[in-house]
Amino acid sequence: MIPFDPLFHNPHWQTIAGAYWPRPRQLYSFPVEAIYFQTEPRVRVLVHAQKPHGEPKGSLLLVHGLEGSSDAGYLRSAAAAALQAGYAAYRFNIRSCGGTEADCDTLYHAGLTHDLRIVASRLRDTVPGPVYAVGYSLGANIVLKLAGELGREGASTVLDGVAAISCPVDLDACARALNEPRCRLYQDRFLRNMAARLRRRHQFRPDVFSIDALGGIGSVYDFDDRITAPFFGFGNAQGYYGTQSAGLFLSSIRMPALVMHAKDDPMIPFRVYGHVAFRENPFIRLAAVDHGGHVGFLSRGRHRFWVDSMLLAWLRQLSGEQPEG
Repeated sequence: MIPFDPLFHNPHWQTIAGAYWPRPRQLYSFPVEAIYFQTEPRVRVLVHAQKPHGEPKGSLLLVHGLEGSSDAGYLRSAAAAALQAGYAAYRFNIRSCGGTEADCDTLYHAGLTHDLRIVASRLRDTVPGPVYAVGYSLGANIVLKLAGELGREGASTVLDGVAAISCPVDLDACARALNEPRCRLYQDRFLRNMAARLRRRHQFRPDVFSIDALGGIGSVYDFDDRITAPFFGFGNAQGYYGTQSAGLFLSSIRMPALVMHAKDDPMIPFRVYGHVAFRENPFIRLAAVDHGGHVGFLSRGRHRFWVDSMLLAWLRQLSGEQPEG
């Protein structure tokens, strides 16, 4: 593991600075192609694709977190690092994200793996080299859940490996952590964005998306209990969290899986990483550091974006390349 020397020891500084820290400008030296994938009737997802100079060593399918998009800073820095290392980068927008509200008739949720599986399968059929999925926060839950759903089959037909950064693992535990006073800033921001997205969806399709239940919602748990879970047929928040958490699928993973997490993550209690699969599933490698916040991991020195450095080191290891000097 590449040593992590945190730029900040405060988890909130790491979380907030990590979201706004300037990303490498090198990303923009690689042309961007916007590709729409039809994943089911009346559902299209947008992927921003970039290819390296020369034949790609492989492809990275990068998946953002709750209320994010392909423009998230952590996706842009990962894409820049991948492209410079010779990998193609595909920044995936979860359905209805990235300005695509009019391109589908459903919401999204933390266990919605269908779209990612379709896109990964199509990349597997059309691009050279291995295909890896890399998820952040809610996107990490999707990525690990998909790896578990695929089991042995996926290691040869859909994906060659997955990486997950700041994965919720247990959605119920994380929704409750978000409701603690120290997470008020994050929860309020999530709720504002989630409510605003639902209102935009209502403008496009008032017959499909109701805003009646928005009144009185004070937490992400409430939103999931009154809106997300009923919309997808999970009944309530417990039905949703109890079936869609990545932790339920970890033991079935049969492809290389790198999981990176900070023990001081304010939104994800580290106790959820006591899951037996992190000890007993040989396909999963857990890289846990003391500090880093939620999708922060800003480091001193040359590895400023430590997650990106770890990701590339892992890819070199999988491909049999020599470690970087």
